[in-house]
Amino acid sequence: MLPYSERRLRLADAMRAQGGGVAIAFTAPERPRNRDSEYPYRWDSYFYYLTGFPEPEAALVVIAEAGRTESILFCREKNPERETWDGFRYGPEAASERFGFERSLPFGSLDEELPRLLADRPALWYALGADDALDARLQRWLGSVRAQARTGVTAPARAFDLYAVLDEMRLFKDTHELATMRRAAQISAAAHVRAMRVTRAGCREYEIEAELLHEFRRNGSQFPAYGSIVAGGANACVLHYRGNDARLADGDLLLIDAGCELDGYASDITRTFPVNGRFGAAQRTLYELVLEAQRAAVDATQPGARFAAPHDAAVRVLAQGMIDCGLLQGTLDGVIESGAYRRFYMHRTSHWMGMDVHDCGEYREPGEPAAGEAGRPWRILHPGMVLTIEPGIYVRAADDVPQAFHDIGIRIEDDALVTDTGCEILTLDAPKRPEDIEALMRG
Repeated sequence: MLPYSERRLRLADAMRAQGGGVAIAFTAPERPRNRDSEYPYRWDSYFYYLTGFPEPEAALVVIAEAGRTESILFCREKNPERETWDGFRYGPEAASERFGFERSLPFGSLDEELPRLLADRPALWYALGADDALDARLQRWLGSVRAQARTGVTAPARAFDLYAVLDEMRLFKDTHELATMRRAAQISAAAHVRAMRVTRAGCREYEIEAELLHEFRRNGSQFPAYGSIVAGGANACVLHYRGNDARLADGDLLLIDAGCELDGYASDITRTFPVNGRFGAAQRTLYELVLEAQRAAVDATQPGARFAAPHDAAVRVLAQGMIDCGLLQGTLDGVIESGAYRRFYMHRTSHWMGMDVHDCGEYREPGEPAAGEAGRPWRILHPGMVLTIEPGIYVRAADDVPQAFHDIGIRIEDDALVTDTGCEILTLDAPKRPEDIEALMRG
């Protein structure tokens, strides 16, 4: 069975647990870039998770009744003239066969078919509020059903957030997803290795970015998973740096946060290394501190641990290191309790990974807080979850900061799969020990 068919059955089971009904999901529209030109098309992640269908102008309807599930795809019809200009279209007949739908219908028939499919269904699953235009269209369909009330036809009386159900499903990766994510991680790691090999003083940041993109694409990746950050020197202290146009200086560090997307799944790697291939003394001090913090976070990434455990472990190492090297004053507990460490480490250590680089899924335990709890506790980690582990340190120049550490920004990021016994680092092929980086760059 295709993984998409199995996911639709799981969705239907979740719907039946609430009494059944109908779910509707749309893919993303094409977006104009400028006159007569569109951005490269990328489907909606939720829609693709359930269908594997790559074309625009498509919608999925899942009907869940007692003992029965039906999946209906609405897609573009075959059109030889448009295919001459824009390329192949599956069309409804081929789409049903290829992707395992019970039925496929023309996208243009939505307004006619949806009122029929909504009639006499007890509940609706839909991403309410996600798109005003689609919400308005849904209201018209529901209005058409309600207009038939005198004939005994009823409209759905309850509505559920479709994304809430799919978020929980997507949080746990299946074997198909993990195989794709492992390959995406390998491609991205190879790109970081390539970047280390070609970096030289005098290069522009965008030249290194071009090397990353080349490695992504030549290995089959369709897109970068996000805008690549290629930040030399002080630029590395800007967390979401986007310029990528400065000249790299001898003696500076280069921070690269870049990952490819492969078949709809993201990877996310950050490596920091010296432009000239040799860490300076102050650079190495802070780099080894961040690496030690990442090791502590990896050790804390265990099934049964809370989502916050890797962050808490990293913070304790980083905060103590900041005290030891003179960036902060005080005791470890005092620095953590006051949040003083956030001056140099202001982001969290992890986020979920999957179809989106910052993937969906609750970070707190679902449901209401238990009696006596002030709020919902952090999520418990389970096998099949994938998260990043990415501590860092960012030291802007300031009068109260030792000059040797001025304008040093370091982040080390890997993708971790929670397993039965700990975690599997998917991105290990990108070196991160300082001696390994220096050896690679010398070669």
